[in-house]
Amino acid sequence: MNAVAALADTEFRILRRNRWLMISTILLSVFALALTLAGTTNSGALRVDLLTISVASMTTLAVYLVPLVALLMAFETISGDSERGALSLMLSYPVSRGTLLIGKFLAHLTGLAIAVIIGFGSAGALAFVLGEVGPESLLSLARLMCGAILLGASFLAFGYVISALSRSVAASAGAAGFVWLILVVLFDLILLVVVVWDNGGTFSREVFPWLLAANPADALRLFTVTASPDQALATGIHTASDLLPGWVALTSLLAWPLIGLAIARVAFGRRIE
Repeated sequence: MNAVAALADTEFRILRRNRWLMISTILLSVFALALTLAGTTNSGALRVDLLTISVASMTTLAVYLVPLVALLMAFETISGDSERGALSLMLSYPVSRGTLLIGKFLAHLTGLAIAVIIGFGSAGALAFVLGEVGPESLLSLARLMCGAILLGASFLAFGYVISALSRSVAASAGAAGFVWLILVVLFDLILLVVVVWDNGGTFSREVFPWLLAANPADALRLFTVTASPDQALATGIHTASDLLPGWVALTSLLAWPLIGLAIARVAFGRRIE
């Protein structure tokens, strides 16, 4: 445990020195505040409070930005240390590869959580100042923050898998971009094409909701939507959430970081320096 804490502290210092923590926090804060201000024009038309509209918009923001930030933090974790010659030195210490991986993960997850809480929390504070916050919307914001952190944890783990399997930072960067494109962008487009082709058939009713929940990015949407009927109205994906048990989306968000870390540990263990 002491080794994990020491490694996590070292990695967190590196994260701060490289400005990743500051950049991530500023990026999420600027977009979240902008979306909250933009939501002032729509809250009256939909008859829901400002924070509900803001959370719906920030959910989409989280689906796109949080995985990207997580991958940028993680893609060179192993391959970058290998290129710089630091990995061989670290592996010469009496610390297991699993311990090394967990220490890095805790540091990166802490940095990501700080960025999410400050970024989305600032939007909640702005909505409160404008006087349009209700109990259900505060619950939605809290669920969004927790879900976004779990989503980031999934993509941190995916980044470690990529980094462990890549022999260079350039290869890691390319693979990370490909994974982000597939899971965050193309996955939904492919499902949309199939749903349109199915035209309300068995796939749309029985398979489509489960495939959505299987993708951590879409699981975040489903998890946030279940917070309140207003969120379902604002996001427009209430139909899919109604077809699934309430625990499915949360289970997906909790399971993917563990699955990803397990795969990363196996890939890291097979890497020869």
